[in-house]
Amino acid sequence: MSSLITLLFAPSFLILIHYFNFKKIVFFYILLSLSFLLYAFFKKKKLEDFILLGIYLIFLTFAYFFVSIEAVKFISIFTAMAFFSLFAEAAIHKKELILKLTQKFYKKELTTGEIIFLKKSDLYWASSIFIYMLIQIVVVFYASDVLWAFFSSAGWYIYFVLILLIQIFYGKTYAIKMYS
Repeated sequence: MSSLITLLFAPSFLILIHYFNFKKIVFFYILLSLSFLLYAFFKKKKLEDFILLGIYLIFLTFAYFFVSIEAVKFISIFTAMAFFSLFAEAAIHKKELILKLTQKFYKKELTTGEIIFLKKSDLYWASSIFIYMLIQIVVVFYASDVLWAFFSSAGWYIYFVLILLIQIFYGKTYAIKMYS
């Protein structure tokens, strides 16, 4: 559900503010976020869904009371900060988050080289998300609303697919051979 929210939020918000009153749109999104929060609570969803919805609610509330699109734009920065914190903490405390996620979704048995490579991947992802967060800050402050809407929705996924492909390519061509 959080993926759907992040994909549709920025472009739909940008389109709606051209046709409707800003405060009414923000209020609608607050109600929508509260509905999703209740749904997530009753369906016992992941903590990530609650964090993301909490970020949306906080910044939408600020946007509502201060009538500021900039407050809405900061949602994407704080979402990136939450993901950065997650991966940075995993890298610092050697929680091997990427290895655990890979083992959960990749049913094939991993080789020793792949396991060693994946154990060291949390720092790569923390760094990549930090770079994304810096790009997002630049986009929020210096880019047009249309570029912000694209980068905060589809651009997020394009960036992470690219980062994932780079990691896979590096792992297959160099790192796994080095660790085997």
